[in-house]
Amino acid sequence: MHAPNPAAPTVSAPGRAVEGTTADILVETLHRRGVDTIFALPGIQNDPLFDALYHAADRVRTINPRHEQATAYMATGYGMATGRPGVCAVVPGPGLLNTTGALATAWACSAPVIALAGQIPQRMIGRGVGMLHEIHDQLGVLRHVTKSAERIAHPGQAGTLTARAFDIANTAPCRPVGLECALDVWGRTGRATIPDSEPGRAAADLADLAGLEQAAKLLAHAERPLIVVGGGAQGAAEPIRRLAAALGAPVTANRMGRGVLASDDPLCVDPVAGHRLWGEADVVLAIGTRLQLQLMDWGLDERLKIIRIEADPEALDRLTPPTVGLVGDAAEVVANLLDQLPPGMAPRALGDWIEPARRAAAQALSALEPQIGWLDAIRDVLPRNGIFVDELTQLGYASRAVFPVYEPRSFLSPGYQGTLGWGFPSALGAQVACPDRKVLSINGDGGFLYNIAELATAAQHRIPLVAIVVNDRAYGNVARIQDQKFGGRRIASALNSPDFVGVAENFGVRGMHANTPDALRACLEEAFALDAPVLIEVEAGPMPDPWALLRFSPSRGRKVS
Repeated sequence: MHAPNPAAPTVSAPGRAVEGTTADILVETLHRRGVDTIFALPGIQNDPLFDALYHAADRVRTINPRHEQATAYMATGYGMATGRPGVCAVVPGPGLLNTTGALATAWACSAPVIALAGQIPQRMIGRGVGMLHEIHDQLGVLRHVTKSAERIAHPGQAGTLTARAFDIANTAPCRPVGLECALDVWGRTGRATIPDSEPGRAAADLADLAGLEQAAKLLAHAERPLIVVGGGAQGAAEPIRRLAAALGAPVTANRMGRGVLASDDPLCVDPVAGHRLWGEADVVLAIGTRLQLQLMDWGLDERLKIIRIEADPEALDRLTPPTVGLVGDAAEVVANLLDQLPPGMAPRALGDWIEPARRAAAQALSALEPQIGWLDAIRDVLPRNGIFVDELTQLGYASRAVFPVYEPRSFLSPGYQGTLGWGFPSALGAQVACPDRKVLSINGDGGFLYNIAELATAAQHRIPLVAIVVNDRAYGNVARIQDQKFGGRRIASALNSPDFVGVAENFGVRGMHANTPDALRACLEEAFALDAPVLIEVEAGPMPDPWALLRFSPSRGRKVS
């Protein structure tokens, strides 16, 4: 344990005044908001912050990745796996700019993240004098990839602005929030208040009783109701399960909503089956989803009634106005919908509708070999509550349809940003957040090279993540497109991949080879038993095109654009 910091804040009572440096007050506020870990890279503009973290090491763990983008990806994985804000800290200028891809991903995935950025001395901000790491309008840059961004200008703001950042990040729709602080302000001593507050969330708009009644009536009288869930439904799994059972309605998800209903639930259908059901449904209940895939690919006609539940009122009319729009926390609104259903309503017997779609989907998806064989091996060993972290790779694309998921927040995907290389550092963050659960990261050789240096982070901090690297020595999707659409004129798609097992072992991470699904199964059993970081390299040959199945033609009258 580190020695007490003589400048650490003196706390008189919860929610009352504290004294200390700006950095000390901020770290104390992080601790009070339940933060146990910060992903951070040091640098001169943040020296006082790291000194405060040194003295708070018994309360807040500091993990130092090898690149700024990894700090924010790890915070994103932490936030996605728990629903609680992950926290990262970087130096200004190029340090902050290196986080922006990850912060954009956190925005796309509605992941709560607190991003801390240093700054040049306060009196020099905006003067263009060429200070180390100075960029024009850093706060403006931060505001483009966060829900809110503020500057801590003096110690008295450290508690209130940090607490406010948590409340904003925790209020649905959850998003990243930024704070910046100048070098000379971090170390300044003062007096501040750390407010008491509970994490915010979007409360159900109970005043819209007419909307709830209309939605319940549509669902109660629907002949073929379909429920579509997205990432905004991850905290509403139990009421959604009860609503689906009450209606006898199938539930489908593309990526972000996977796990809201367990894959082995009789009412859960994969997106290929969901596409077919969408074409025949008369009422769709969309919960916490943009419906981008459904409306822009699957199509819409005048026969389909859509009920949308969104935390963000501005999201209700995206692409097309719904028949009924309900604003609020998904769990609350779904629970209220259940209360509005007619008492004693019997669930529909929709097996004759659901089962043919499920069988047709299974037959179509069976073409995805060898991906299915590899994914079956993973599912056989990964515990039911294990966390699977998707990537932009052939196994990842197939997993979105064929990999069974049983619990909320156990299938992590980069959403619409599609950030190649996000998977390994985000999985490290998820593993730190959930030390009692097994976490597995799948990667292509191309994406893994984006953050291969984080093997050092895994080894140094003994993060027991198991990472699979599927090595086909190419950006496989790019190579396929060049073959299919450009007459095989390949350019910039071939990769000179290293010996990943050798690289891992040089970093102090156990490396393994697996060239068949059975071998992968055995490697995974050994790897999960080690409770240490492991890399498993899979040598892969050609794989069938997953997009032949996952690019959906309209099943209704028109696409919405």
